Amino acid sequence: MADFGASWLGWDIMSGREVLQPDLADLRDITMTPRKYGFHGTLKPPFRLTQNRTIAELEQATSKLAASLAPAICDNLELTTLGRFLALTPQGGMACVQRVAQACVRELDAFRIPADAPELARRRKAGLTARQEALLVQWGYPYVMEEFRFHLTLSGGLSSEQIPHWIENAQRCLPDLPAPFVLDQIALCGERDDGRFEMLHRYTLAG
Repeated sequence: MADFGASWLGWDIMSGREVLQPDLADLRDITMTPRKYGFHGTLKPPFRLTQNRTIAELEQATSKLAASLAPAICDNLELTTLGRFLALTPQGGMACVQRVAQACVRELDAFRIPADAPELARRRKAGLTARQEALLVQWGYPYVMEEFRFHLTLSGGLSSEQIPHWIENAQRCLPDLPAPFVLDQIALCGERDDGRFEMLHRYTLAG
């Protein structure tokens, strides 16, 4: 799956390098937004490291957290649409993925600089529910905890006319999707000076 994701998006987050994409017209355009982040499933939203903590301390805390968490096992992984973009999403048994994501949000929050006023205002433009507003204030992001939905993004926003075409293209390129889908590792990733994201370390869930 990692090789497919890197090729599809044109960026390998694990090695920090560009990858040749499939020869599909407009693929580079429709993957421009997720290319920055690489093929990944967010568990804790991106954050800026607070000044009184170090990367080494964050790595140590992430390692300790992973050692305490059991793997999450879902029925399978499917190609779906979320709003206007394509994504791979796990089906069945999502409570165990929620458990891992919630632990990452909660246990690593001491390393996050709180969201400032401009960032809060930007998030609120989406039209948040009362619960999402409360999550935004507490955790710096409105789509965490019970509002979280794990997904592996494959495109930026598409028009309704584009979606069937890109579903067909993605299905032709996809390898066999895992059944069951097992989340047994978490990765710590960071933003480079050029704005791209790169994996720093990967940790096995061993709880």
